[in-house]
This record gives sequence, C-alpha cells and structure tokens, in this order.
Amino acid sequence: MVSKVTICLALAAPAWADPVRVAALGDSLTQGFGLPRSDGFVPQLQAWLDAQGEDVAILNAGVSGDTTAGGLSRVDWTLTPEIDAMIVALGGNDLLRGIDPEVSRANLDGILSKAAEADVPVLLVGIDAPGNYGPDYKADFDAIYTDLSAKYDTLLAPDFLSALSSVEDRQAAMAQYMQPDGIHPNANGVELIVQDLGPKVQALIDRVE
Repeated sequence: MVSKVTICLALAAPAWADPVRVAALGDSLTQGFGLPRSDGFVPQLQAWLDAQGEDVAILNAGVSGDTTAGGLSRVDWTLTPEIDAMIVALGGNDLLRGIDPEVSRANLDGILSKAAEADVPVLLVGIDAPGNYGPDYKADFDAIYTDLSAKYDTLLAPDFLSALSSVEDRQAAMAQYMQPDGIHPNANGVELIVQDLGPKVQALIDRVE
C-alpha cells in the first residue's frame, strides 16, 4: 500500500526538464567543413557546454557554402517550436562573393526579425571583413552586426574567427589552427573558437525563459 507520505513526496518532486535546444544557423564554419564529424564546431561546442554542466542540445543547422540569403530562405524551418534559442553565424560567403553589404544586412535583418517574432533569443556571430574590397566596404560590412545586434537586442560576437586572428604570429596561427585552404579552421582551431564563443553561448542559454 502506498503511504500518503510517498504520494506527497512524488507530487513535490520536480519533473525532469528538457534540455535547452539551440539551433546553430550558419555556413561551413558551423557545419564543420573538412573535419571529422566529432571535430566540427557544433560537436566541440556541445562537448564544451556539457563539461560546464549545461543542460543543452546544440543542433547543427550549418550548410556549407550558404550565404545570408540561404540562411534567410531556411530560417522558417529552422525555427521549429522545439527551438529555444539560435546562434546566427552567417556572412563569410557573402564576403567571398563580394556581395553588397546592404544586401547582406537586409538578409540578416530578415533572419533576426523571424527570431524576434518567434520570441527566440539570438547570439549573432559576425565575421571580420578583409580590406581587399576597400575601406568603405569593410566599414559597411562590419557595421552590419553591431547595428542589427542593437536593433534586435541580441548577444553579439563580432568575429567568428576572433580567437585565431588574435594570435600574434600570423604564420604560426595559419600552420597550427587552419586547414590547408586557409579559410577553415582545423580541429585545434575549432577548439580555440569554442573556448572563445562558449561563454557567449552560456549567456544565450541564460536568456531562455
């Protein structure tokens, strides 16, 4: 026979909460191009967060070669009802193609607008524009992320590759942390990136109600 005390304890026990589900919407940097699956950004980020004791599931919504336009075209089916928060890390392929910064801005604005409508908090991760398109292009492109982060009250990481670009010895950084293509980080590079971005993802998790 079940006692009244047992029943009361069962009723008082908290239900097991589901993990916070975070979609990482991005391009090849998010998808893990050129790396074994376990060495990519999302698996390494998941492992880092697990080690910090976070109850979170990071979902890989990275598509190699995707531009901001591609991200906008699939944000609706990325933002399923199960998604609690989103990392948006797009823009690198826009830079490679020399796309007008105003076009990239409009696409990212559309993505963040969709997230706001869904009441999903966002960590916006930028990419530092090179100087080869001229100073005006660089200034216009770099401003996209700070401006939109302020507009939509997102968390912001200005440059996905900041942990690597901050290494003083550029040649050593390329040799130790980048794949031979000079564009994508290797597993060691991803590890540094995750250590840099991990605390910002923790702050994103804290925004989930």
